[in-house]
Amino acid sequence: MKKLTEEDYQKAAQSLGCEVAVIKAVSFVESGGKSGFLANGSPKILFEGHWFHKLTNGKFTTSENANISYPRWIRKYYSEDQYKRLEKASKLDKEAALKSASWGKFQIMGFNYKLAGFNDIYSFFYAMGTSEGEHLKAFVNFVKHRRLDDELRRKDWKGFAYGYNGASYAQNRYDEKLENAYKKYTS
Repeated sequence: MKKLTEEDYQKAAQSLGCEVAVIKAVSFVESGGKSGFLANGSPKILFEGHWFHKLTNGKFTTSENANISYPRWIRKYYSEDQYKRLEKASKLDKEAALKSASWGKFQIMGFNYKLAGFNDIYSFFYAMGTSEGEHLKAFVNFVKHRRLDDELRRKDWKGFAYGYNGASYAQNRYDEKLENAYKKYTS
């Protein structure tokens, strides 16, 4: 469960052509300023039931599975144990379950495993359990594949927020959080 070092951040910034403070800002916002791992050594996750619904064509969307499969994004189940939700979904469809969670320090969705530089969801899953360095490599690959490195270089927080978190970024003030975190690392 190796933590990121200053050298890790510097290499990533060089690879993306942006400031170290920019990557630290994204890391801070995505991880809540904390580790990419839980106290028990498991990578942080957030299971997204609307993605599980979508990836399984809704076939598990029943009252019995209300906390793991639903048609639209809701925050309602975020306070529940995310690994219990993942385990419940995995018993129904393991691959779809792993793809339906965001992983690690940079909270990359499992279905983005190819954009993050992995051949399959299982190699992505394994890497996310290894180290924050693997989280950072996945982030760099994802940013490059989504062509969001320009937004990071320009500090276009709205453009990056939209490309990284989708259209609901404004509702969650993601762009503002990124800008404030960046200021924290440059002051």
